[in-house]
Amino acid sequence: MNIKNVYILDDRAILYVNGEDAKEFLQNLISNDVNKVSDTSSCFTSLLSPQGKFLFEFIIIKHKSGYIIDCEKSQVDGLFKQLSVYKLRSKVEILNLSNEFVVAAFSHEKFLTFNEVQDVPGFTLKYREDPIFLDPRNKQLGARLIINLEKLYLSLKKLGLQDSSLQDYYSHSHKLGIVPKDLNKLQNKLFGIECNYEELNGIDFKKGCYVGQENTARIKLKNKLSKRLLPINSVQGELTEGESIYHKEKEIGKVLIEKDYPFALIKFRDVNFSESIDFDTKGALIKIEKPDWIKTN
Repeated sequence: MNIKNVYILDDRAILYVNGEDAKEFLQNLISNDVNKVSDTSSCFTSLLSPQGKFLFEFIIIKHKSGYIIDCEKSQVDGLFKQLSVYKLRSKVEILNLSNEFVVAAFSHEKFLTFNEVQDVPGFTLKYREDPIFLDPRNKQLGARLIINLEKLYLSLKKLGLQDSSLQDYYSHSHKLGIVPKDLNKLQNKLFGIECNYEELNGIDFKKGCYVGQENTARIKLKNKLSKRLLPINSVQGELTEGESIYHKEKEIGKVLIEKDYPFALIKFRDVNFSESIDFDTKGALIKIEKPDWIKTN
C-alpha cells in the first residue's frame, strides 16, 4: 500500500450501539472480549450462530458513550436485525448511521506518522473527533478512519492522502488471505474458528460465554480444526460457488466465494494438500494460497 493512497470503503456500513447495557449486551454475544475496547484500542470480532457457525464479522470502536460497529454493507441489515432480536429488554439503542459516516483505509506506514501512535493492531487515536485505528486483524491491512461524510475529503486533503482504486485494496486483502467482500456467502457454511479468527485476533478463548462459544471452544481444545478458509486463484477456467476441489479425485475442499476475490474451505491437514500443486474443480484449475500468518501445526 502506497503511503499517499487512501481507499474509500463504500462497501462498509456503520452501526452505533449505545445505552446503559451496551457493553454487557455486546459481551454476551460476540466472540471477542469487549473489555479490550477503549478510547485507545479497537477489536475485531464475530457474531456466530448457536452452533458456532459464521454469521457476521465486524470491528468494534469505542466512540463517546457507545460503540461503533464497522461491518460489510451487504451484512448490515442482517446484523441490525440479529442484534435487535437479542436486545430483548436490554437498555440498548442500535442505530444505522451508514448514510452519515464513511470508512477510509490507508497504509500502515502512514499510520505510523501520527503523534503518540503505537504499532499495535487495534491501536486507536483521534484525528480531531474521529477515530483512526490500525486494523485489528492484521497490520498489513493498514489503518482506518471513520468520519462524517461531509468532512471526508477536506480531512483527506489535510492528511495528504489521495483517493485510490478500491479494487487495489481488495486485491491486497485477498493476497493477505483476508476476505474483503461477499461475506454473506459464508453464512452457516463453516465454523467461525475455520475463518482463521484466532490468528486474526477475533476470538478470545478466556472470556465467558457468548453465542456459539461451546463448539468454538471444543474445536480448539480438542485440536479438531481440520479445515480453514483460504484464498484461491484460478489458473484457468471458471469457478462456481459450492463446487468441490479435488486432487487426483480426492476431495480437498469447496469453493465458497467464486468471483473476483475467491476463497475456499480447505482440508489443510489432508495428505493431499500442498501449496505447490494445482487443484481441479469441475470447470477450473486453481492454486490454493496459505498465508504465512496462519498456523497449521
